[in-house]
Order: sequence, then structure tokens, then C-alpha cells
Amino acid sequence: MNPRFFLFASVLLISTAAAQSPAPNASATREQGVILQASDLLPAELLRGPCHRVRDQVVTDGFMAHFEIDSDFGLFETTGVVQTKQRLVEIEAIRKLVETSKGDLFAEGMKRSITQPIEAVKNIVANPVDSLKQAPKTVGHFFGKVGASIERGVKQVDERIKNSGANDSGTVAREAGRGIGTIAKNAAGFDKAKLDTARQLGVDPYSDNPRLQEEMDKVTWAFFAGGLPLRIGASVASAGLAVAATNMVGIPGDTYDLTQSELALRDERSLAAMGVTKEDITAFQISRALSTTRRHRIVSLLEAMPKTAGRGHMIRLANSCEDGDQADFLISAIAILADRQRSGAVEYVSVKVVGRLPGAITRTGELEVPAPVDYVTWTEQVAAFAQRDDLGTGAKVLVHTGAFSQKTTTAITEAGWKHVAIAYPLR
Repeated sequence: MNPRFFLFASVLLISTAAAQSPAPNASATREQGVILQASDLLPAELLRGPCHRVRDQVVTDGFMAHFEIDSDFGLFETTGVVQTKQRLVEIEAIRKLVETSKGDLFAEGMKRSITQPIEAVKNIVANPVDSLKQAPKTVGHFFGKVGASIERGVKQVDERIKNSGANDSGTVAREAGRGIGTIAKNAAGFDKAKLDTARQLGVDPYSDNPRLQEEMDKVTWAFFAGGLPLRIGASVASAGLAVAATNMVGIPGDTYDLTQSELALRDERSLAAMGVTKEDITAFQISRALSTTRRHRIVSLLEAMPKTAGRGHMIRLANSCEDGDQADFLISAIAILADRQRSGAVEYVSVKVVGRLPGAITRTGELEVPAPVDYVTWTEQVAAFAQRDDLGTGAKVLVHTGAFSQKTTTAITEAGWKHVAIAYPLR
């Protein structure tokens, strides 16, 4: 179980004691999290694969399910159905990458990358600084964005040196050198090649799965530096996992088309057009909890609600996330709102923060609160959320994924909430 996520979910669904007042069902017997079977939450075709098995028992914390996946590449612990499906797709992608690295083409690519590397790679190896200076002549406006990202990185390094003391300056400098080396590779086109690899595999190119990143880097570099085309995606997954990749990953298409710096610039301009403050945009762009894909996903979801006021509140909420699990939970919540708006199920006039959850006000004055959960039991935290008295007198609707226990269904209705069950959103 991920204790930090449990704490976050608890905070999301609890109001302060001062904001609460007794309710008719306040003395109702409370429940604890329960243990479910993985088959209760995942389709049978995902439970086992060529190189993985999802453990049968799944612990819930009152909100989310916590899975354990045994694989040929180690144990993966995941929080929630959506993240679990994504990890299963990534495990299959790792399998395919490992198979590719054992093939003759990979060996040929490695050999050629050493004995006769493509011109772009030779330029980087021979003179990385001059290669960066020459980049505007060959890649145009892209270099300006790379330059800007280097400048931001240098400023952050300077700040870290000042904050960490002289003893740590050597470590910081080495980290900076590695980062600038990565930017040099990006300018030469390696990043584009890696994006294509991720696209073929149907995975997030900026996933925080270290084994996936290691295998993508290794395989992409061999083929890219060796000047060979890479074609690996067609048979990456079983039928069940292919469906999961299509239906659950939810990565905006241009994530694969634009580099990190290009996406950052696009998102910055979009947020500015929404009226988000420069300070909030800067914090959003440097947040360690928000990967490139997470940031772009949030911006894309907010773009899907163009007439909704208060979207800057969602950026400030994202900036408060402390880790990837928190960010993913928030993204799923915003995705619920965006999906309902796009489908025509409801029309939102504004969004707001409800504790630390996003909420939306409909044209008819209802408050809708999205809850991307797996299995909800009537715990103290859930009861505190349901019975809070600071949400106004209008109708309240909890739009949720997953399922409720019978007690939760009864008690939350008695507390004055409507509840609407929906499918898990793309994230």
C-alpha cells in the first residue's frame, strides 16, 4: 500500500472538524477498507500474460485499490485500476523491447553506432557545444526553445548550489552536465526517435517507470545512432492489453509529435490564454510531481472546457501535488469533468476547489464533484466529506468511477448527495 497516496486521498475527502456539523447519519457504523479479488476490478484477460501475473488479493483503503504485479522484470506496485492497466501495457512493452535488444538488427545498430555513427551523433560526440551553436541553422526555431530550457536549467542549478552549500556543488555540476548532454542529444533528433518508439509501443514517453525508460533509451539509441529504422510496435501486446493501451492510456496525440520544449511552450501559451497567472504557470512547469505528459494532459483537459470559468484553480491544485500518484488522481478527476462536458452530459459554467478536489458548477446550479475511485467504503474520511456543511445549499452530485459498498450508497444519499456512476476516464 502506498502510504503517501492514502494520506492524500484522506485529505482529499475530509473537511476540517470546524467545517462539519452533526448529520442524521453521523452515528452510523463506520466501515474499514476491504480486501477484494483482482478479478473484481480487472477483466480476466489482464490478470495473466506472457510475463506477468496480478496477485489475487487487492487491498483497498476506503477509496483506491492497491495492486501487486509479479513480472519477469520485477514486482510492480500500483494504485488504482487506471495505473494498473497502464503498468500492464508497459510490462508488455518492456518485454518487446528486451526481445528486440536480442535481435540481429539491434546488434547491427550497436555496431554501426560505434564504427560509423550517423552524422548527427558524430557531431555531438566530437563537439557538443559547437553542435548546439550550429543547431539553429538546421532545426530553426527549435534551438531557441532548447536554449531557453538550458537557461532555466542553469538557473535552477545555481539556486541548488546556493541552497545546498559548497560541499554539494560538485554533485550538482555533474547533474547539470548530464542534463545538458541530454539536451544536446535532443537537438540532434534522438528525442524524436524515442517519441516514435513510445508511439509504436503505445506507452507514455515520459513514464516514471525506470525499467521502461532504460529499455526505450537502449533500443532507441542503437537504432538511431546506427541509422536504422525501428519498427517494434505492431505485436507489442496481447489482444487484451492492446485494448487497454488504446482505452486507458489517454495520451494526447501531439505528445508524440512535439519535443519536451515544444510542448512546454505550447502549454505555456495555452495557459496564458486561459488567464492563468505567470507565477502559477512557472510553478506548474517546474513541478517535480508533474511529468511532461501529466502537464500536457492537464492543459489538454482544460482546453476541452473553453467556456468554463476558473480553470486557473485547477493549475494551482496541480501545483500542490507532492508526487505522481497525487497528480494522477487529480488528472483522472479533471478528466471526468472534461469528458462530461465534451459528451454533452452536462454544461459547466465554472470550476472551483472543494477542499483539495476539483468541483464544477453546472448551468442549473448543481455542484458536481468527480471521484476517480475504485471501491468506496463508509469510513470516517468518507463520512466527513459527505456530511460537510460548507458546500452551500444547492444540489450536490458525486460523479464516481468504481463501486460503493451498500452502506456507502445508503449513507451518502441520506447526506443529501446524488451520485452518478461512470466508466473510468482516459487519463
